Amino acid sequence: MLNNDIFSHIILGIISFFSNFISALSGGGAGLIQLPALLFLGLPFSKALATHKVASVALGLGASIPHLKRRSLRINYALLILISGIPGVLLGAYTSSILPSSFSTTLLGILTLFLSFYSIKQKNLGSSNQKLSINKLRILIGSFGLFIIGFLNGYLSSGTGLFVTIWMIILFDLSFSVAVAYTLIFVGIFWNGIGAFSLGMSGNIIWDYIPVLILGSLLGGYLGAKFSIIKGTKFIKVVFELVSFSVGISLLVKGFL
Repeated sequence: MLNNDIFSHIILGIISFFSNFISALSGGGAGLIQLPALLFLGLPFSKALATHKVASVALGLGASIPHLKRRSLRINYALLILISGIPGVLLGAYTSSILPSSFSTTLLGILTLFLSFYSIKQKNLGSSNQKLSINKLRILIGSFGLFIIGFLNGYLSSGTGLFVTIWMIILFDLSFSVAVAYTLIFVGIFWNGIGAFSLGMSGNIIWDYIPVLILGSLLGGYLGAKFSIIKGTKFIKVVFELVSFSVGISLLVKGFL
């Protein structure tokens, strides 16, 4: 029993590192690997999701260090993500307890696949970093979009970070590298932190797995963020397309099961 427990912790640590390394490159998708791994160990979905959410906060913390050192983030963009998205996260978390999620999971899978194909078609997407000024129209459009994405973040289990990344690129003409930084820090730490807290209040977190998951998330997030900065926007764009395609397929399969 002890050997099996040690083995499961080692496997979880490796999976956590790999999934969060990839997520730090693309701006989302850690749940594609980490959440199924927890389910495979026999955890009920509610406990696996709550445990995954806590670990995903560590991803944001680890990935934030390399990005914050670059000082490429703006406070007004950060506030827009937080003020617009957090109410959506709270509403989504409440809604998830009273509504079935199979239809929404399927729809999110279709939309995530669309993100992949859209990025592939738009060859120059995320290649600039103009940091367009925020006027009233952009605030309204941006806030509405982030609220909807926040709702999906609280309502469903994975994939929404990819939408924040692409939304920040389309709305403000940011580079993939900078948009991923916003997603990892403000979605990873704050949105997922709120989700983890709300799920944790119901006693669903499996604390035995948390140390190894946090270690894997911190290391994976930190090294993934450093690697993405070194490789640059073109490389991140390719990884984003691969991850969004994989997450889309995974969500479709989950929605139909």
